[in-house]
Amino acid sequence: MALAWLATALPADAEHEVYYRYTVLGYVKDARGQPLVGRQLELIREKTGFSYAGETDATGFYLIIARLGDESVGESLTLRIERASTRLVARFDPTNHTDERGTRVDVEGTTLVERSAWFAATLAAALDSSTR
Repeated sequence: MALAWLATALPADAEHEVYYRYTVLGYVKDARGQPLVGRQLELIREKTGFSYAGETDATGFYLIIARLGDESVGESLTLRIERASTRLVARFDPTNHTDERGTRVDVEGTTLVERSAWFAATLAAALDSSTR
């Protein structure tokens, strides 16, 4: 569902332009590596307290889109799932209005692991699978 929204939002008005969007995505799996379906996640902007919700699909994949502008670079975020959470920092080049902004955080049991280098490939694969 979130993927369909993102795919249709790409050519939309300024609110949905890349410089107003920060995406956190990843996979949620149990300690044995099995995907967890229907798990609720929450991304919280520490500056404002505003939160964005996400939910895992049948493969354990989730995608959360937060509204962060150029001025939000370096802002602290908290990703929470059940009793586990991790602090993130919104890292991106505020002068780059072409590339998608975001990070990948995988949940493995009760451990949250940020894999920002995998973000672009994971987002591309997710968008590709949503258009099939």
